[in-house]
Amino acid sequence: VQLQASGGGLVQAGGSLRLSCAASRRTFTMGWFRQAPGKEREFVAAIRRSGGNTYYADSVKGRFTISRDNAKNTVDLQMNSLKAEDTAVYYCAADPNSVIVSMIRDSKSYGYWGQGTLVTVSS
Repeated sequence: VQLQASGGGLVQAGGSLRLSCAASRRTFTMGWFRQAPGKEREFVAAIRRSGGNTYYADSVKGRFTISRDNAKNTVDLQMNSLKAEDTAVYYCAADPNSVIVSMIRDSKSYGYWGQGTLVTVSS
């Protein structure tokens, strides 16, 4: 599976950005992770194929929304009320299997990764 992420850029604090990721074929679990300079990669959000089950990091809950279009094999991340601490490279991740809930925030659960897209939030 190949993943192509897009939508990153520079935005002022309080602003919004929408990231998109297109998969080359059907996947079951899709998610977003991010890595800030000097920090480890961290979970942001994930969604199952049904779209009814979504998961978020506490730091983005209420501000970010993950959604997917199964017909297009895409997953989006709508990011609102952005903060300087949201600055990072954002990576799209996917797995053809149903990742169990206890592992859905673990990057090791995802077999495929996109190239990353940079989000910079200026304060």
